[in-house]
Amino acid sequence: EYIIPDQDLSFNKGAVQPWSKPAYRWWYRQFAREAKKEGIDLTVPYKELPQKEKDLLYKGTPDCYGLDGFFEYLESKRYKLHVRVFLSRYRKAAVCPECKGKRLKPEALAFRMHGRDISELSGMSIIGLSEYFSGLKLSEYEAGISDEILRQINLKLEFLIRIGIGYLTLSRETRSLSGGELQRISLANQIASRLTGTLYVLDEPTVGLHPKDVSKIAEILRELAEAGNTVIAVEHDKTIIDASDWIVELGPGGGSKGGRLVYAGSRKDFEKAETLTAQYLRDKGMIALPKQRKKGSGKTLSLKGADGHNLKHIDINISLNVITCVTGVSGSGKSTIVKDTLYRAVSRHFKQEFDMPQPFVSIEGLEHLKGIKIIDQQPIGKSPRSNPVTYIKAFDHIRKLFAGQPQSLVFGYTPGHFSFNTDGGRCEVCSGEGFQKLEMYFFEDLYIRCEECRGRRYKPEILDVKYNGKNIYEVLKLTVDEAVIFFNRVKPVVKKLKLMSSVGLGYLRLGQPATTLSGGEAQRLKICAELGVLNRKDHLYILDEPTVGLHPDDIKKLLEVLDTLIKAGNTVLLVEHNMDVIKSADMIIDIGPGGGDDGGRIVAEGTPEEVSEQEGSHTGKYLKEYL
Repeated sequence: EYIIPDQDLSFNKGAVQPWSKPAYRWWYRQFAREAKKEGIDLTVPYKELPQKEKDLLYKGTPDCYGLDGFFEYLESKRYKLHVRVFLSRYRKAAVCPECKGKRLKPEALAFRMHGRDISELSGMSIIGLSEYFSGLKLSEYEAGISDEILRQINLKLEFLIRIGIGYLTLSRETRSLSGGELQRISLANQIASRLTGTLYVLDEPTVGLHPKDVSKIAEILRELAEAGNTVIAVEHDKTIIDASDWIVELGPGGGSKGGRLVYAGSRKDFEKAETLTAQYLRDKGMIALPKQRKKGSGKTLSLKGADGHNLKHIDINISLNVITCVTGVSGSGKSTIVKDTLYRAVSRHFKQEFDMPQPFVSIEGLEHLKGIKIIDQQPIGKSPRSNPVTYIKAFDHIRKLFAGQPQSLVFGYTPGHFSFNTDGGRCEVCSGEGFQKLEMYFFEDLYIRCEECRGRRYKPEILDVKYNGKNIYEVLKLTVDEAVIFFNRVKPVVKKLKLMSSVGLGYLRLGQPATTLSGGEAQRLKICAELGVLNRKDHLYILDEPTVGLHPDDIKKLLEVLDTLIKAGNTVLLVEHNMDVIKSADMIIDIGPGGGDDGGRIVAEGTPEEVSEQEGSHTGKYLKEYL
């Protein structure tokens, strides 16, 4: 399934997925030479090959490594991180036949408490475990031994339930938890420790939380403060802001337009302030309801019989050419249905990715789509070389512009001379970085400005070439809004830059390192890149909690950009808790009613107005006041 995901492909067309990667093409070439000697037709679909020829692919010959030899070789290189990551793509977890997935020896599992061993207890949800321990009927002797232990267990389970993660099991792998879940577990641990005189700093403690659970977080933060601690929360959520004693707002804008203290005072006085945040908190109408819900194309993408993880064999119908929002409390199954099932199934169909989807029966309506893409808040690049202007493909036009200047023509400078990624015009001392890394071994590395180019990245003769009075380095220092004016006669550049301005990124500098962008900035930049592709339509775009880290003003801009994707003929599917986004969607699919085993069902679906009237929907209950 993982190594040869598409058996309709031939060897020559890339049937062997790991050997299609540039780093491992040699392995395919040596196999292809041997296959020809053995009379294997490399143009025949894999599924039509006889078993003998398939065996040769895996076992190889004395003169040729097969897939078995290939993976044995990689196992010997597991000390390299990139090899471990590569191997993980072709592995499938299997239950241990010895312990049957319980992880312990029979001797340890022989100890039971009221009929249950420790593995069974670890596999229960936190809510279920709390009910189990609360309902234990102990003898006088047992109670005497376990009284303090049970008190501590029940106390910690209670805190975990209160912060909204009662659907998790104790055996859940930490690496599978979201950032918000990890933060809340840490928060519960701190409350249970009963510390005083401590300063707690929390970054977006409501991430991934349904409005139903946010009030619980506010209560817990209040308890921490009343216990003699100080709590500082970086937050955009209205409930947390309302529960605060003191508010500090920075701004007035983002990037170069921010960095100033615009308000510091009590919550009561904040109501009268004229800052951007205060205005949004006072007036829910600042993010207006759509004048009319979009009807879409009338076509539908239908996923039937999804039952991965906690899903209860559900069917979902995604209306095309509209914005659909999948809602529900934490752990209800939203990410399972959208990312682990729908996205994987569709991306395999279009041969974009080959991860196995969670179980489902069928999918209909794929003929209406041309592709699928997840637009997340992951960084657009891991290197400072990547920046906004290169990501949206505007730098190619700018480099050609400089290469066309009279001085460039005299000296034979090409667009490549104005790239800091290739030899020619870049500073060779720092390789176009503008700084040099000083390794500190046991400390964090230091980055020092390059002495040769003084941080300008290019050779002096390249910086002598100017367009409209500025050299290439000075152009990269411009903000997007400044560059729109500077390049006002260069339509291809202005068109791409205006997209960035339209999503509220006009304050970014063209050459700003990608590593300095926030998650929200990176996500909007990715949307710009999609909008910049000519005639990109009939695509399904998935955004998982796109409002994480976003101010209400940024959310307003994000909604405008999503509408642009719809107008271009695409479909947008959101997983979201933010009520301003949910009320702005055309359709809602609410999954729940609770998390874990209590979730996985469709509780309500329809327009926001329809969902707000449906009984049993936590989302509908909170949605009413926004409509």
